[in-house]
Amino acid sequence: MGIMPRNRGGEGGIVAVDMLSERATMMRESVQKSQSITDNMVSILGSFDHRLSALETAMRPTQIRTHAIRKAHENIDRTLKAADVILSQFDLSRQAEAKILKGPHEDLESYLEAIEQLRNNIRFFNNNKSFKSSDGVLNNANSLLAKAISKLEDEFKQLLSSYSKPVEPERLFECLPTSMRPSTGSPGDQDSSSKNHLPSSHGEHNHGTDDTVYTPPTLIPPRILPLLHDLSQQMVQAGHQQQLVKIYSNTPAPPLFTSCIAQHHASSLTELQLYMTEPTVRAKMSSSIFSNVFEAKNVKPSGQKLSGACVGWGGTRDVRFPVLEESLRKLGVEKLSKDDVQKMQWEVLEFKIGNWIHYMRIAVKLLFAAERKVCDQMFEGVEQIKDQCFADVTTGSVAMLLSFGDAIAKSKRSPEKLFVLLDMYEIMRELHSEIELLFRGKSCNEIRESAFGLSKRLAQTAQETFRDFEEAVEKDATKTAVSDGTVHPLTSYVINYVKFLFEWMDKMLNVKFQGCSWYHNYQSTLKQLFQEFENGDSNSQLAAVTMRIMQALQTNLDGKSKQYKDPSLTNLFLMNNIHYMVRSVRRSEAKDLLGDDWVQRHRRVVQQHANQYKRIAWAKILQCLSIQGLTSSGGSNSMGVDGQNSSGVSRALVKERLKTFNIQFEDLHQRQSQWTVPDTELRESLRLAVAEVLLPAYRSFIKRFGPMVESGKNPQKYIRYSAEDLERMLGEFFEGKTLNEPKR
Repeated sequence: MGIMPRNRGGEGGIVAVDMLSERATMMRESVQKSQSITDNMVSILGSFDHRLSALETAMRPTQIRTHAIRKAHENIDRTLKAADVILSQFDLSRQAEAKILKGPHEDLESYLEAIEQLRNNIRFFNNNKSFKSSDGVLNNANSLLAKAISKLEDEFKQLLSSYSKPVEPERLFECLPTSMRPSTGSPGDQDSSSKNHLPSSHGEHNHGTDDTVYTPPTLIPPRILPLLHDLSQQMVQAGHQQQLVKIYSNTPAPPLFTSCIAQHHASSLTELQLYMTEPTVRAKMSSSIFSNVFEAKNVKPSGQKLSGACVGWGGTRDVRFPVLEESLRKLGVEKLSKDDVQKMQWEVLEFKIGNWIHYMRIAVKLLFAAERKVCDQMFEGVEQIKDQCFADVTTGSVAMLLSFGDAIAKSKRSPEKLFVLLDMYEIMRELHSEIELLFRGKSCNEIRESAFGLSKRLAQTAQETFRDFEEAVEKDATKTAVSDGTVHPLTSYVINYVKFLFEWMDKMLNVKFQGCSWYHNYQSTLKQLFQEFENGDSNSQLAAVTMRIMQALQTNLDGKSKQYKDPSLTNLFLMNNIHYMVRSVRRSEAKDLLGDDWVQRHRRVVQQHANQYKRIAWAKILQCLSIQGLTSSGGSNSMGVDGQNSSGVSRALVKERLKTFNIQFEDLHQRQSQWTVPDTELRESLRLAVAEVLLPAYRSFIKRFGPMVESGKNPQKYIRYSAEDLERMLGEFFEGKTLNEPKR
């Protein structure tokens, strides 16, 4: 039983070994076949390598020939392209030549394009001088370009001349702010040659402000300026800057400003003149005021004489120069020498000065500003030319304007000239920043310095006039009276001097003036001015001078007040004038030096004159409303048969009182409504003071005795006014009405 399993196991092992042997035999055969296939493939590939090498060797000559052919084609293409470029340049040159030969007049844009193309051709042949014909082409192109630029110059001059016309005055006036436009002339105009008269420089002098809009006129049409700009740029590119300047203005440098600058540096000025442009109420004084004092002194202003060139000069100018001068001549600007000014009557001279102030404003803000705009646009990008052309064109016009101002500054001093001198200085100061802006650059230095020099001379003349002022106030013997009792011209004249003095001192501390090179000269000169009166602190000296002037004015006013026959008008006159003094001082820097004591003391003087007026003017009419003289002791108000009440008051006497009251009140109303109290607050205060006395007395009288009159015949004949009527009529007092002016 145990031997049978072992026999089966031996048989299975023999079978497995046989199977492994068969498989090994099969694998060996497969490997042998793969090796044979590999050897065959290697042999085949080796034969391909030999064949490819042979093929490459056979194709190499063909490749060399193909590369040579390709290179030849590339060279041919480059040569043809170069030839095309050269031929196109020749074609463009012929086209440009044809356009240039036609000239610029018909088609300026095409003409300028042709010039630019010609320049491009010249640059091309300059960069390609290896061409055999490049030198000949360049010579022809440069010659043609010179002819083209010459024609451009002619076109520039012709175009500029065609559109350069003087600006008519009416057109300039339209460019001014509405408040500064002139009114239509009248038969009474000082200058019969003027069609329009400009606003007066006194009282209604218009100050330039930041919000005031000036619109410079268009000198050359906007569609033409770009053409002129293009023409000028072409001339500059061609190196014809001098020809360009000559065509535009052709103005040689004049000798005017050299002498003017010398005078400018020789001037010594004060702070006082720098600020005398502050707005104020300016009184127009007759030339007789202080005339004796100034005639006796016959003071001549210091400083050298301007050369004849200051009045203007001749010379050859093209296009813009004469157009600008003609615009000013049409406006009314004229060349006047110092002798011409000296011979004029004051009224005529004052009129001309007033116009000159507006001419300066119009010239700088409109004409010169417009001319600068033309130069800036026409010569954009070429600063030197734009400044030079502007300077050349404006030189003569500026000199013509400044010569008149200089003649005024050098003329004989007189007190009535102070305000016009200040007006003239004021306009120069107003235009200071604009002159600096317009006349910028080295080319405009002399013009700019000449304008600033005139400002200094005007200020110096005003300062020298002020030096004589205290003596003139003391010795004034004029009998000029104001019929309505208002502020006397002398008062406003003197007070304005004082206000200017202090306000100038204050304004000179403003930082915007400290940039001026002559700021410190003004400060030191002002101190020297008051040290001449007495030694010591300049502030105390100024206060002493001011008090002496104020006292001299009060003394003068006392004398003038005695010209009135009506004592109440005398007091009204003194009240108005001293109140004006106090109010002006209180609102100015003078208060700090004169002090509160001076102000309070003179306010009491004003009140005293107001009380005196009320007492003198109204005492008599108030007597009509008094009970005294109407009643007897005791009794009632019942009426008796004889027209008397029980108190013994006569109806006839009451009627007489009311009749007298009516007559006196109407007389007062007629006269005193023609009188003037210019200060609104003072006027209302005075009316109220009268009403507080008059109206209660009238109401009481009518209440007590009115029934006696109303019960009789024609009561309205006697009780003509109600208290409300009187109050309304009191509101018409001191209005300065004329006799024929209707009642309110």
